[in-house]
Amino acid sequence: MKKIILSGIILVTAVSLHAQFVYDYLKAADSYFQKGDYASAAEYYEKYLGDGKGKDGKEFKPYSPQNSSKKTITAVSSREKAMYQLAESYRMLNYPSKAEPRYKEVIEMNKTQFPLAGYHYASQLRALGKYAEAEQYFTAFLAGYTTEDVYKKNAQRELKNLQFIQSELKKKDLKYYNVTRAPAELNTNGASYAPAWLNSSTLLFTSTRPLDTTAKTKVYTNRVYQAAYTDGSLGAVNQVALPQTNDWHQGVVSVTPDGNTIFLTKWTIKGMEKEAAIYSSSRNADNWSEPVKLDATINVANASSQQPHVTPDGKYLLFASNRPGGLGGFDLWYAPLENGRPGTASNMGAVLNTIYDEQAPSYHEASKTLIFSSNGRVGMGGYDFFSSKGSIGNWGEPANLGYPVNSVKDDIYFVSRGPGRNMLEEVMLSSDREAACCLELFYLKKIKPLKQISGRVVSCDPAKPLTGATVTVMDTINNKMVFTKPVAADGTYSFTLEEHQLLTVKAGATGFISKSAAMSMPADVEEEKMNYPNLCLLPEPPAVDEKFVIENVYYDFNKAALKSESHPALDEVVKMLNTYPDMVIELGAHTDSKGSASYNQKLSDARAKSVVDYLVSKGIAGERLVAKGYGESMPVAENEIDGKDNPDGREKNRRTEFKVLKNQ
Repeated sequence: MKKIILSGIILVTAVSLHAQFVYDYLKAADSYFQKGDYASAAEYYEKYLGDGKGKDGKEFKPYSPQNSSKKTITAVSSREKAMYQLAESYRMLNYPSKAEPRYKEVIEMNKTQFPLAGYHYASQLRALGKYAEAEQYFTAFLAGYTTEDVYKKNAQRELKNLQFIQSELKKKDLKYYNVTRAPAELNTNGASYAPAWLNSSTLLFTSTRPLDTTAKTKVYTNRVYQAAYTDGSLGAVNQVALPQTNDWHQGVVSVTPDGNTIFLTKWTIKGMEKEAAIYSSSRNADNWSEPVKLDATINVANASSQQPHVTPDGKYLLFASNRPGGLGGFDLWYAPLENGRPGTASNMGAVLNTIYDEQAPSYHEASKTLIFSSNGRVGMGGYDFFSSKGSIGNWGEPANLGYPVNSVKDDIYFVSRGPGRNMLEEVMLSSDREAACCLELFYLKKIKPLKQISGRVVSCDPAKPLTGATVTVMDTINNKMVFTKPVAADGTYSFTLEEHQLLTVKAGATGFISKSAAMSMPADVEEEKMNYPNLCLLPEPPAVDEKFVIENVYYDFNKAALKSESHPALDEVVKMLNTYPDMVIELGAHTDSKGSASYNQKLSDARAKSVVDYLVSKGIAGERLVAKGYGESMPVAENEIDGKDNPDGREKNRRTEFKVLKNQ
């Protein structure tokens, strides 16, 4: 009997102790979650959820009197809330492969208690490349979510993102991109991100790699590192000699063109809030001075300023901030630099900024392009890189840099050493596209093939072949010659361009009128080949005062009315006049010598008018036509020979002619 009682006491004690452990796990997890330490929170939520059931499968209830101890129990999350906050922790750690199944459990367990779980679940599906499922759950979220807030707007935008992703994955030029994860020396344990060139052979970047890799408990603090490059090959990686105090993180750096001043972000986390500010430090040989916080022109109280970038000309400091005066979230700002000191900061405007977050500005001087990351525009998802052409105070509409520069995860911090023609020729960026949780460094290189342009010069009149044509292509904007060369035997020509541009093509050939035509840009500027429409040249028109007999024009005997058999011949005149819209002609009618001279004059006048009337009926403007009767006054053959009638001669004299009065 004593053994039974003792066994019961041991069992109750064990159960009580286990319950206490479970309670302590949940209490610790909640505490870490409230402080914003999501890595620790996730660890303890996992312990709680993993150990929260006894051998009989029943869940321990921290609020139930399972523990015989009289210790006061601090209120903690329910199991459902613990599951949700575990999913939230993984999401905040950018760990979608862990977050996605936990959100799914929450949805299946208690969908109504956590209305945003469906939204976040869909976003994690999208981050994992499960586009069809993501679209399904975003649609389901919108169907059941009636609140008009940012989550509803985001879900609507995410559906557009999914459509954008599908189109980007089918781009024709993907074969020209090469995105490579940087070597292990740059990407070790923890995050590596925010590349910036100190000089042509030294790369600066931020990393959370632990200083002591052998320690049992590793400390992941953001610090600034530098990597040596020689002829493009990576050398030693070392921590930058930049003084750093405990509990503070530092990183995202930019150096003035003279290399003597470095701007950097320093931040700490208090509770769930990150407090960031921009500091400056001066070079001292191979070391840097203690960073000094910039004044209120940059760092405003109760707001964060971060991610400094000095423009290559050293004239401006660009940065991101959620300070008052913006459009919402983090905005892009700029301040003029004078002797390395920033002046009054100004918002970079609504063309660039949205109500969401715009961060990590970087300016590529060679192409006059601003690169930044945003989570507030249609794109691949998460933070995407966007580009805007222009300069301070004059920015163009931002364009998504597309796949594979962007991924379905977060892409933020971009630096280019490519030429003006091809900014993407030599890029380093950071992204978590291949990582379970954290940002890593990547190399990006895009080959930009020459554009193949072709066209053909032909005769507008197939009956008159064109030979020996020459084509000249001019840059419409800068009025510079791009290409000139005789066309091939079949009239074709071709040339290459670095980029598609607005051009004017002019062609000419002996016996033909020269012609120019403006050529438009293709709908897709990345199109590798473009065939211009045929450029047809008109044969040169007859010379002024040149006369031509219009054959097969017939009138009724001794009348001016045209016979229908005359229409085909006159229709050719209509065609010629339409071909040369500036031409003016005289229509001359002639008779033979039978009848009186006055009669023949009146008859020829009437016949010339009949021809003009017919041409006008076919759409030729009357002011381009002059009717002239010549009667018998201008014979081209003898009407009589040796006093005898000459029928052949009279037939030649009864004629209709046109004479060119003006041809241009």
